[in-house]
Amino acid sequence: MSVLSVSDADLDDLRARLRATRWARQWPTEGWAAGFEGAELRRLVEYWASAYDWRKHETAINALPHQFAEVDGLRVHYLRFDAEREGALPLLVANGWPSSFLELIGLAERLSAPSRFGGDPADAFTVIVPSLPGFGVAPQRPAHDGPQTHDLWHRLMREVLSFEQYGVHGSDIGAGDVIRLAQAYPDALTGMHVLDIADPAGWDEASLTDEERAYLDRKRQWLSAEGGYSHEQATRPLTLAQGLTDSPSGLLAWIGEKYRAWSDDPATFGDDFLLTQASLYWFTGAISTSFRPYYERRHELVPPIERVEVPTALALFPADIPGGQPRSWAERTYNIARYTPMPRGGHFAAYEEPELLAEDITVFFRTLR
Repeated sequence: MSVLSVSDADLDDLRARLRATRWARQWPTEGWAAGFEGAELRRLVEYWASAYDWRKHETAINALPHQFAEVDGLRVHYLRFDAEREGALPLLVANGWPSSFLELIGLAERLSAPSRFGGDPADAFTVIVPSLPGFGVAPQRPAHDGPQTHDLWHRLMREVLSFEQYGVHGSDIGAGDVIRLAQAYPDALTGMHVLDIADPAGWDEASLTDEERAYLDRKRQWLSAEGGYSHEQATRPLTLAQGLTDSPSGLLAWIGEKYRAWSDDPATFGDDFLLTQASLYWFTGAISTSFRPYYERRHELVPPIERVEVPTALALFPADIPGGQPRSWAERTYNIARYTPMPRGGHFAAYEEPELLAEDITVFFRTLR
């Protein structure tokens, strides 16, 4: 199914904008401490405008197993990777921001066809990768008070795909949505695997352990030093979105910085990967609607997370943001059945460490099948 067909005019427009970039005046500072390093941004913009081959990546994207479904009047986009054996457990896998389904392909292939990677076919899943509404080729939800993302995904799995029982995995924003799904529809879920959790709805300071206090201090420090992007996206997202929708170099700087800052090894992400992600956001005009979950969460337009009884696995990658939630902290809200501190990897674990992540997901659900 062809989901992307960028016109020559739109491609020429992007390249013209890149060549006409009006560069920010640099300060007498070195490295990445004040934002995207200037010389590196210039190099990437020049490559994007000249040698980067969008058509090759467009063809590869269109070759993926895309599907669309009508759910509550909304066109929901997803990828479907059928298991290599009959009767496999369905698994919904969700990404976060500033990601897309592109980051999850390698993970989905490992989970759906483990024998291709030296695994046991008995561990295969049928993997469903839904796009977050408003991300990439997926339309946004029509109204704040309409069906929530977790409702749409549950209806996709149950009513459209006819899966009575399924598992879920998510990171970042996607983790929030699968957690709300587990809270709202616990009987449908075999288990939930996440890389991120919401803090408890409330807590007594006197009840905190030393480990929990250290985590909260570390989180406060991270938010102070690194959380400006989230505050802007949650408070004045449309102001920011206008600039990033009009300037491809600005868009690349905004999302590209995160791949460096939030990963264990920035070299994991080659030029073509970063520019394909940026191109997907650019050609679909999705940066504005990708901010919407931040705004809705800040303004309490999504259901609060209170208690999740579905068996839950939490995998913690050391370079994730802010990372390192103690098990006792997670157990205040979740039924933690597996807790795995990972040896390496960061916020984009499905792309950075697909083997580690696939193994942890497989081992967890092996006990629940």
